[in-house]
Amino acid sequence: MTSSSEQTRQGGRKPSMARRGMLAASAGAALAAWMGPAQAQQRKLRVTLNSVANFTETTWAHLLEKGPRPAAYIFTTTYCSSCPEAFDKLLAFVLASHRPVELAVVVMDVHGPRVLEHAHHYVGATRLYAFNGFEPAIRQSVDPKWPNVTPYIVLLGRDGSVQRSIGAPEEAMLKKWLP
Repeated sequence: MTSSSEQTRQGGRKPSMARRGMLAASAGAALAAWMGPAQAQQRKLRVTLNSVANFTETTWAHLLEKGPRPAAYIFTTTYCSSCPEAFDKLLAFVLASHRPVELAVVVMDVHGPRVLEHAHHYVGATRLYAFNGFEPAIRQSVDPKWPNVTPYIVLLGRDGSVQRSIGAPEEAMLKKWLP
């Protein structure tokens, strides 16, 4: 591979900014065509993770009662080494389903906007939450039996069903969640 200074010495030209923009737009259009309309729509539904919602002791009850369906909530910490992999498995399943799904990440150990420093692990999520309050009480509100192990994943079905998993859910659980 030649550097841009070598290209100039060899008589080549550096691509202009306009050309780079045109190439990027063409690549984006090609990607959208390759992905197909369902996955392109799924990409449109994704929000940029540039804001953080507070997850308090009352948030979970509200989400269970009035939250979007189907939905997946991935409870994680910044030091969890297996959480991004579990999220990626879940995201791949959701994208393959060709359905709009709430895919939320709840970070338990960093508060407020500092959570955004860790958002790059969760590209594709629809929402980012951060615990705001007494962490054991918030965990208790989600599931009194939760042993504080991450990733802790809760799948809420369209029919109101609730499935829980420590670690990435098995394929059978995912198929039951999004048939």
